[in-house]
Amino acid sequence: MKVVGLVCSPRKSGNTEILVREALAVVQEAGGETELITVAGKRIAGCDACESCLATGVCRIEDDMQYIYQALISADGVIFGTPVYFANVTSQAKAVLDRTYCMLFTKKLRGKVAAGIVATYRMGGSQVLSLLDFFFVNQRMLVAGGAIGYGWAKGEVREGPGAWEPSALEEARAVGRSVVRLIGRLENSKS
Repeated sequence: MKVVGLVCSPRKSGNTEILVREALAVVQEAGGETELITVAGKRIAGCDACESCLATGVCRIEDDMQYIYQALISADGVIFGTPVYFANVTSQAKAVLDRTYCMLFTKKLRGKVAAGIVATYRMGGSQVLSLLDFFFVNQRMLVAGGAIGYGWAKGEVREGPGAWEPSALEEARAVGRSVVRLIGRLENSKS
């Protein structure tokens, strides 16, 4: 079992990364392989709607997204993390989501387990988690739940509440358990 944690925050070691790392730790404890990818500092262009991927099945833009494509393809599950910026995903997250358009028709994400983790100060967490869930469903991924953690300053999410669990960290751990459980069920159904 391999799970990729994709952190789409423009800053390193922030609240989103803390929560995604917490979820990935649960995957590791269950014996799974994990990879954390942060987009901070990476060069990822937005989709330019050239539609060449409709003919080729791959995006023609050469940037750091090429590595992310390979990581997503090799994974059984994806934990997609983003902070809330103006009641939406970050511009970095939007670029990543849009650039997976080339994977929609080739069905490279279909059947993979997915979960969203959202870090926010006060509002917009449910809305952003819903946006991620819509993306997962559109790609025909299997949604294993999601988490919202509250905190303002870098690191505050360690002490902040979750939307459904008493703490943001416990909520992230619950996402990790859900991802492991769903991947396990899928693997057992194949045998």
